[in-house]
Amino acid sequence: MAPPKSSTLQANFDVDYVISYRFTDVDKSDAQTAFERLIEALARVGLATEVRSGENQSVLVFVKPASDKRFNDAVYRSRVKDWLYGVRAAQPDKETQNSLTSQPLTEAERYRIIHHMITYPQDEGGAGITPKKGEWKNVESIFPLHDKAFNKKWIQTWSTQTFLKVEDLDQIRDLLGEKVAFYFAFTQSYFQFLIFPAAFGFSAWVLLGSFSPIYAIVNCLWCVTFVEYWKRQELDLGIRWGVKGVAAIQQKRREFQHEKEVTDPVTGETVQIFPATKRLGRQALQIPFAILASLVLGSLIATCFGIEIFLSEVYNGPLKSVLVYLPTGLLTTFIPILSTLLTEVATRLNNYENWETTENYEAAMTQKTFILNFITSYLPIFLTAFVYVPFGSLIVPYLDVFSLTARPFAEHVGQLTAPKVGFEINPARLRKQVIYFTVTAQIVNFALETIVPYVKRQGFHKYQEMKTERAAKRGGAAPGLAENDLPEEAEFLARVRGEAELDVYNVTTDLREMVVQFGYMALFSVVWPLTPVSFIINNWIELRSDAVKICIEMQRPTPYRADSIGPWLDSLTFLTWLGSITTAALTYLFSNDGLGPDGTPNTIKGWALLLTIFFSEHIYLVVRLAIRLAISKIDSPGMEKERAERFMVRKRYLQENMGEDALELPPSYAEEKITKASLEEAARQGSLRTSGPSDHFWGRQRGWEESVIVGKGLIETMAPDEGKKQR
Repeated sequence: MAPPKSSTLQANFDVDYVISYRFTDVDKSDAQTAFERLIEALARVGLATEVRSGENQSVLVFVKPASDKRFNDAVYRSRVKDWLYGVRAAQPDKETQNSLTSQPLTEAERYRIIHHMITYPQDEGGAGITPKKGEWKNVESIFPLHDKAFNKKWIQTWSTQTFLKVEDLDQIRDLLGEKVAFYFAFTQSYFQFLIFPAAFGFSAWVLLGSFSPIYAIVNCLWCVTFVEYWKRQELDLGIRWGVKGVAAIQQKRREFQHEKEVTDPVTGETVQIFPATKRLGRQALQIPFAILASLVLGSLIATCFGIEIFLSEVYNGPLKSVLVYLPTGLLTTFIPILSTLLTEVATRLNNYENWETTENYEAAMTQKTFILNFITSYLPIFLTAFVYVPFGSLIVPYLDVFSLTARPFAEHVGQLTAPKVGFEINPARLRKQVIYFTVTAQIVNFALETIVPYVKRQGFHKYQEMKTERAAKRGGAAPGLAENDLPEEAEFLARVRGEAELDVYNVTTDLREMVVQFGYMALFSVVWPLTPVSFIINNWIELRSDAVKICIEMQRPTPYRADSIGPWLDSLTFLTWLGSITTAALTYLFSNDGLGPDGTPNTIKGWALLLTIFFSEHIYLVVRLAIRLAISKIDSPGMEKERAERFMVRKRYLQENMGEDALELPPSYAEEKITKASLEEAARQGSLRTSGPSDHFWGRQRGWEESVIVGKGLIETMAPDEGKKQR
């Protein structure tokens, strides 16, 4: 018996996955041969296929399981594997159908297992199809189809809710998988946690002003508490969703190149290995990569920073109000270019490290990406806070080198000359910069992420329609794809062709945005206490816009599993630690009513600054340990569920191996009927065996009931009366 079909499958003609096969730059015979291999590979693993025409020289291959039995067996093997790796507490029922009945399939599990059948290597039971790689270079994408009814309901429901319930997250997990669900869970937890700092920050902005020591302490405590809370929340959600420890089930990368084969001393199997020492040596290249990224991006940012200082605070000629935007234009132009080049270098370095599993590869790539994001996101504020403010009087006289940027517009040399004496730094500069990154940049990112792609896609469709209309008027238009579609399929195929042209959703990009935003909160919110107010508004919109983005602008994500947000959790911990240092330093530097140093370093007491940082960091370590200990003592639904599952496993084991009455009392001797025959039989049995002292010792009381009677009698005899007790 097959599991009941979901509404998604019924609305999508029972299609589970679509494979887009594009043959634009391939010889016709080669494309046909490769396509035949594709269909054969799918058929070997038990997948049925249907083929329809796609857009721009592509073929759409529709995939579903060929037989329920083979698919159910794949589900059972997956669940047994989870049990063997400790992801599931109990062994699945040995009867496949019973297992599916007791634990019904979610859409995410169904799509995940079929995706494994398509992409896993052949020695692991899959077809081994990897898009855009090797012999499958013509396979452009593999994606499940959207559930339009759910998407519409999802957007409508979330747009009217202030807070998401755990049931909402469960629904995302059941449909899109745990990896996407963890992102929404993290953003929702972050949003809820921002309520307190937003209220406190607004109060501090009204009553205390910027650089308040009280706000600094509260903000650091909040950051530590949130990170430790999220660690516990991850654990609870992992248990709730049945994925705790799923990171132990790792998929080997096709690109992994082993150096030798050895016999595993435990299993006796032949395993392929790459020496850890050799990989460690390759990983050491991350140090020069970090230095290179810092030099390249840092030089650009520092140069634009110097130009901006010169134009805004030294130059005093025509078009000043326009020229001050020149550094922004330079950064907007060159940062994406350099970031793309450095990301390519990071990718090549990551490939060179030769990671064995996909999970380790992605974690290493995340670390390298975080280095680039850290430099581009935070370096401008660091330069203002720790270079411009303390050393402005020493730096500004040398900014004449940037006079080339304004020389064509200056009326005389005096407008380009930095003052040697009497220069005063702009105390509001740091605050304005923080406001830009925490408000303006968030709005710009939202537009680039959500609005611009939608406008581009609509514009491209409009262009295609106009192009087709012009060709039709000239009489040279090729017959449209829809003309060959059956009427009952036309609407469905039009939607599938549209989804095939969409981008692939990458949850890592959205997680990176949230982590970078948290960094501004941890590092610099003491400069402008309204930072959490801006973020709480942004994140409410971000949660809904990301849902819209997944539903409309992206292909439906493949439901990958995860038990955490991965290495981004380490990034959060690092930012919290660094925030304890930067917050303390900023609070000290601007302790004179928020004005800060006057640009001359001799006004800063270095020993006091270092002592402030030292104590702040060590207090952070102590507080983090205390909060972690306190949270570990608090029970949670996830921990209760785990204990309940372990108890049921133990109980089931005892019942299976010792019988249903394993924990029940033995039968009572009082229930046995004493007769002359039974007494004679007991005497005969006693005469047949040799009786020793131990036999006489253990033969005085028959059963647990006689032990109770004798014990009560001894207590009655030996215990003193109440009157004697009182005397």
